[in-house]
Amino acid sequence: MKINTLSGRFLLLTTIFVVLAEVLILLPGLANFREDYLLTRLERAQIASLALLTTDQMIEPDLEQELLNNAGVYNVVLRRDAVRQLVLSSPIPQPIADTYDLRESTFWTRVRDALSVLADPENHVIRVIGDPVQKGGLVIEVTLATGPMRIAMIEYGLRLLSLSALVSVITAFLLFWLVRRLMVVPIKRVVAHMAAYAEAPEDARRIIAPEASIEELRVAEDALASMQRQLTAALKQKERLAQLGQAVAKISHDLRNILTTAQLFADRMEGSDDPVVQRAAPKLMNSIGRAVNLCETTLAFGRAEEPPPSLCRFPLAALVQEVTESEQPPADAAQIDFVTDVPPALEIRADREQLYRVLSNLVRNARQAIEATGKPGTIEIGAGEEPEGWWIRVQDTGPGLPERAREHLFQPFSGGVKKGGTGLGLAISAELIRGHGGRLDLVRTDADGTEFKMHLPSEFAIASQE
Repeated sequence: MKINTLSGRFLLLTTIFVVLAEVLILLPGLANFREDYLLTRLERAQIASLALLTTDQMIEPDLEQELLNNAGVYNVVLRRDAVRQLVLSSPIPQPIADTYDLRESTFWTRVRDALSVLADPENHVIRVIGDPVQKGGLVIEVTLATGPMRIAMIEYGLRLLSLSALVSVITAFLLFWLVRRLMVVPIKRVVAHMAAYAEAPEDARRIIAPEASIEELRVAEDALASMQRQLTAALKQKERLAQLGQAVAKISHDLRNILTTAQLFADRMEGSDDPVVQRAAPKLMNSIGRAVNLCETTLAFGRAEEPPPSLCRFPLAALVQEVTESEQPPADAAQIDFVTDVPPALEIRADREQLYRVLSNLVRNARQAIEATGKPGTIEIGAGEEPEGWWIRVQDTGPGLPERAREHLFQPFSGGVKKGGTGLGLAISAELIRGHGGRLDLVRTDADGTEFKMHLPSEFAIASQE
């Protein structure tokens, strides 16, 4: 198992914590065993001394040695009534190496003394002092060898280590299995779904179905499923847009040829002597020219690119008048009034045809929104100059945009409001304004109407952006 995997690292951490738990269990166990061992020797020594204290006669040396051997000590000293008395004794093989008073021992001193016994393989003689049991005196002292105690501690430590190791290994295995089952396997499942989805993101059958029982993983699966659904829908929409773009390109190409023929006939109409024809011919020529330009622009849009703006300075009031005149007949039929607040001397620097398309889209959308209510209304177009450039405002007294349209306002085929609309108008308008280095914003939309505002940078601002 690789160490850089989640399972490998968890196994390594589990092993480290198991070893640490073994140490934390073993050290206090050995310390307590050593203290119990010494207390047991004190109790046995006290019991052996009681047999001698009950009689005034001397006991046989063999019996005394047997009592000491049973107690596991060399000498027994008992202090009763402030008198220190050597009760049992035998020859000590070597000088006393150290003295331990069990009455003053603490946890850390017991651990330290236990480790010192294990670390020293030599057999030493030590003195141990403690309290007699059942108040059989004031103090009891014994001398004993450390070798048997060290052997007993090693045997106890091995038993404790084996038992605790078995319990720890079983616990670690169960914990590792549960974590792998509850976390690693679901994460691998998510990763496998992501890899399978990446191979064919258009296939909706490869979208993950959230089924994790852990809340955090379930949230991650829900987020992944939502992202995959949105991406699949976007890819399908892009595919449809590509197909639609090809069809629109073909239609625009043929329509451009038809409009070119109409433009030739309109040129001949300009030579007519009829005053009505002479007045209508320029407007007809402008409309046909814009239609031809729109077809060419549609062909460029089908190639996923909008032609860069051809910037020039022109009076904005005249352009606004052309827009309102083109929308005047249907506006009159719907009792919609136009209010313009554009200074006559205001000149802006922009692409005239592209700005005409933007204003025409905004005004047409406003007119259609008011028409849908069946009530009279007003469309206001205002403009002004600011230090950074110019602003143009288009507002109406329509019913406002629905929530669905506001969420995808400037996205193609998503922000349409009118039934049967495509939503291309606002998307194209926003793209054209961005091409000028500006922006198109929705200022407000409510029951009192809707207001759009575009900002066009001045010549200096455009140069600094470039």
